Amino acid sequence: MQCVELLFLGLTDFDDETLEVIPELATEWSASADGLTWTFKMRDDVSWVHYDPATKKVTKQRPVTAHDVVYGVQRTLNPETASDYAYVDYIIKNAEAVNTGESTDLDSIGVRAIDDYTVEFTLEQAAGYFPGIAGMWVNRPQPREAIEAGGDTWTEPGTIWTNGPYVLDTWEHENRMVMMKNPEYYDAEDVSIEQVNFFMVNEDSTAFAMYENGELDVANAPLDDIDRIKADATLSEELYIAPSLCTYYYGFNTTKPPFDNPLVRQAFSYAVDRQKLIDTVTKGEQRPAKSLACPGIFGSVADNDDFVGISFDPDKAKELLTEAGYPDGQGLPEVTLMFNTSEGHQKIAEFMQQSWKENLGVEVKLANQEWAVYLDTLDEDAPQIYRNGWCADYPDANNWLLEVFHPTKSQNNPKWDPASPGAQAYMKAVEDAAASSDPDERQALYFEAEKILTVDEAIIIPIYYYTSVVCTKPYVERSYAPLGGEHIDKWKVLAH
Repeated sequence: MQCVELLFLGLTDFDDETLEVIPELATEWSASADGLTWTFKMRDDVSWVHYDPATKKVTKQRPVTAHDVVYGVQRTLNPETASDYAYVDYIIKNAEAVNTGESTDLDSIGVRAIDDYTVEFTLEQAAGYFPGIAGMWVNRPQPREAIEAGGDTWTEPGTIWTNGPYVLDTWEHENRMVMMKNPEYYDAEDVSIEQVNFFMVNEDSTAFAMYENGELDVANAPLDDIDRIKADATLSEELYIAPSLCTYYYGFNTTKPPFDNPLVRQAFSYAVDRQKLIDTVTKGEQRPAKSLACPGIFGSVADNDDFVGISFDPDKAKELLTEAGYPDGQGLPEVTLMFNTSEGHQKIAEFMQQSWKENLGVEVKLANQEWAVYLDTLDEDAPQIYRNGWCADYPDANNWLLEVFHPTKSQNNPKWDPASPGAQAYMKAVEDAAASSDPDERQALYFEAEKILTVDEAIIIPIYYYTSVVCTKPYVERSYAPLGGEHIDKWKVLAH
């Protein structure tokens, strides 16, 4: 996503301070009276460019037009593309029908070019949050010529066409990436940094060692080093901690015993002391989570005192496990918690493992997989308990409650049975909230949906609301993006 942010423009973007939707490729937009049609007027001074890494030459190809937006949306939704994120566009008319194979008519999708610099979207239902979706990477313009010529390698350096503030110079997969300033970018004179170097480092501890050695200018602060960083006169001045629009959670595979029983799921959630985890393990000023949608999201109940949620209560946890037929954990089948390989996730998993042993008398086995393999596992056959997190694509609870956990309109990692009463009530709440234009009604429906998801059915254990915990060298003048990729094109590197 960070790479897309620098290489390709979207119709819209988000202001780093206010989270308001702001123009990027689009100059203005408007909605019809019924809220079903959105029209975006586009800049006419943005070009596709090709960069040759051998000669370091940027060649302008042609203007970016509304037709490229249409092609990009259609390509995302074409089942042959197999986009994992196509479901985000199901708000667009006929998008779901095409993406699921019910229809093969790409032109029936509700997106069309009115002229070269005007694109129109028709929606299945009114959605005031649609301008945020319109700017997402799944809806960014795509260059048909480069894609058809390059095939599966069209994104490689020397083949790719881009239109953003940077071009792609080097991509050593799983190792590093280098981007160079695009001299043909319409706002090139305001792009200060000529070259951006990305290093793909699996462990925060390794990256931070590189940071301290002067090899990196920006790095996340590892859990094990937080106390040292805060106590260090220099590093503490370089440390930045602020809320991030993300939630860390554990999910249950509801088809695998004993987590096919909501009482067991509730017991495991009540047995977690979230504040202790933050105080002793993460140490990054995170907040204990009681909901999926974090603070700062429209429809979130995180700051609603009327929403109690599940908090640490070991006695209640034991009662629920006994009620489920497993007093002191007796008779439980073997339980496995899986997480993607990471030092930080490992430490959190070990804390959870100990919590369940102390508070429920349950021994939990830990397992981990590399990220790519782990994602496939979650899609195909999620373990009994699995680690995950969600970060906002746009600041509306629809992006969290419908797009992540709707049993038929999401990837449905928990394998939540859509025919079950709880799922039926949840689907109605989030679908009604998506269709409503009344903010108060939407808030009430999201309250109901969160209660079903996190309490009544306990499909997940919300653990904490993220913070950004990052160190930056003092000679880097930067902003911090609470969602989406960082706007590095607006950063500056001072003389040092």
